Amino acid sequence: MNSNNLQEETREFQAEVKQMLDIVINSLYTNREIFLRELISNASDALEKLRYLKITNKEILDRDLPLEISINTDDIAHTLTIQDTGIGMTREELVENLGTIAHSGSKAFIKQLTENDRKDVELIGQFGVGFYSAFMVADKVTVYTRSCLPEAQGYIWSSEGTGSYTIKEALDLKRGTKIVLHLKNDAQEFAKPETIKRIIKQYSGFVQFPILVNGEKANTVQPLWTKNKNEVSDEEYNEFYKYIANVYDEPLFRLHFSADAPLSINALLFVPKENLERFGFGQLDPGVNLYCRKVLIQQQAEGILPKWLRFVKGVVDSEELPLNISRETMQDNMLVSKLRRVLTSRFLKFLNEQSRTETEKYNDFWKKFGIFIKEGLATDFEHKEELLKLLRFESSKTEPGKLISLKEYLDRKTTGQKAIYFLNGPNREVIEASPYLEIFRKKDLEVLYTFDAVDDYVLNQLGEYEGNKFVSADQENLELPDDGGHTPAADGLAEADVNALADWLKQQLGEKVTDVKASKRLTDSPAIVLNPGYMTNSMQRMMQLINKELDYPVPKVLEINTTHPIIKRLDILRKNNDPFAKVAAEQIYDNALIAAGLNFDPKGMVNRLNQILERALQ
Repeated sequence: MNSNNLQEETREFQAEVKQMLDIVINSLYTNREIFLRELISNASDALEKLRYLKITNKEILDRDLPLEISINTDDIAHTLTIQDTGIGMTREELVENLGTIAHSGSKAFIKQLTENDRKDVELIGQFGVGFYSAFMVADKVTVYTRSCLPEAQGYIWSSEGTGSYTIKEALDLKRGTKIVLHLKNDAQEFAKPETIKRIIKQYSGFVQFPILVNGEKANTVQPLWTKNKNEVSDEEYNEFYKYIANVYDEPLFRLHFSADAPLSINALLFVPKENLERFGFGQLDPGVNLYCRKVLIQQQAEGILPKWLRFVKGVVDSEELPLNISRETMQDNMLVSKLRRVLTSRFLKFLNEQSRTETEKYNDFWKKFGIFIKEGLATDFEHKEELLKLLRFESSKTEPGKLISLKEYLDRKTTGQKAIYFLNGPNREVIEASPYLEIFRKKDLEVLYTFDAVDDYVLNQLGEYEGNKFVSADQENLELPDDGGHTPAADGLAEADVNALADWLKQQLGEKVTDVKASKRLTDSPAIVLNPGYMTNSMQRMMQLINKELDYPVPKVLEINTTHPIIKRLDILRKNNDPFAKVAAEQIYDNALIAAGLNFDPKGMVNRLNQILERALQ
């Protein structure tokens, strides 16, 4: 290239550019490597413009040059060269684009920094001033460029990022732009090919044009989300998932869709086979990366999906992201909110479809990821109706492991039933041994089984589903269909004895109970404890886990089965003023707590059991 004899002109940067360069060069940044993302994005834009021109204009310089980006590292000279065969620049465009505010947002960029008192490297790309990020790592930048116009001249632009730059003509340049960065002493890692390949993989791996690093293609994975799903094989999807999620297994579900309204979106989302949170690995980070025209805007982007969908992996690309947000850390603005609503609704619709067409697969999903759906119900009112359709439960009328939806429950409820009944316990065996189910078996009423501590909180917060209240089977005043009032059994205690025994039990148990009364629901057990109001046993178990000082549950309502032999014999002991009656009463109450799964201090009960054994063995 013979350019030594061509006239060189020195020009001053516009004042705003000087101010911005001073910020870029003299501020400390924690993520300087995004300069490469910006320069590759600029090169990709130049190639895209050239490709469009080739369609509309046959008079293009070097028409047969391949559309590609070449990056060359020199670890000896400490230089990094980025070259594209794109549209190039004329002399006027060099001055306009690199020396003045022109169409860049330099002035807005500086205003943003000043108003927020922040020097955030992520703002570099926010206002279309990405080229200047080169000065974060280089103490001199030289640009060789030639426009694609047939008679265009080549030019060399050079600057050390201070107050001025030089421009001179250059001979024998091919179409496009080449940028040579003379790296600073503390940035010489960017002259190493392995560093450059890593950055490309992270930020620019899906740029549509080939990126060659020292002659070797670096972006080998295709941006599948831009393709028609009928053109992509299962194997390609699986390999793509492994690449973006950094895993070795295949996904459980995948959703590939495009939308034009209300936003133009291409998305490829995956559900992993396993939920690592349930194994104690800590809360998952967001798993979806945000792209704009195949260029990474934010990895593990927060805000484009609600927090309770953090298990979802994948890619979202929207060309409608304006430059004023497209390469910054995403903020919660109207556009992002709209994007979040569209993605969330589409994903929930997909899950609902899978629950109908891939029942076994969905049930597997529910067992591993259902906790996230419940979190959504507790925190996201906007998507409540869609989330309710996804709930699944075992029940008193299903086989172990078989799940049903709320709709299926309502489709087979008993005539006159106005509630959805549920009961919580650590597993199916414990729930089915519970005395709380006795009345439901007698009346042939279905009860949903809930196994997570959060279930009762979520169902009580929801209140109802399609006009049917959620009611825990261990609450006090159950309204069951065809209740018809209570008629004392012929072999039960007389009403006067029941009232006297209830008063005596309240006196003996003291603050442990709020009331004692004859039960309308027990058939086989001597007694149960019930929760006044909307408190459930599982909620109290959770309270005791949180507060270890709660040795005894909050006061309960005690219901007694006046036909049960134990209760009838207790009444005889009471009438005979036998001191053992108090021991038996306390044990009956504690047995009811055990049946409810509630924790309490067992030390006192051990001594009492020894007394009971001693009496039984006499």
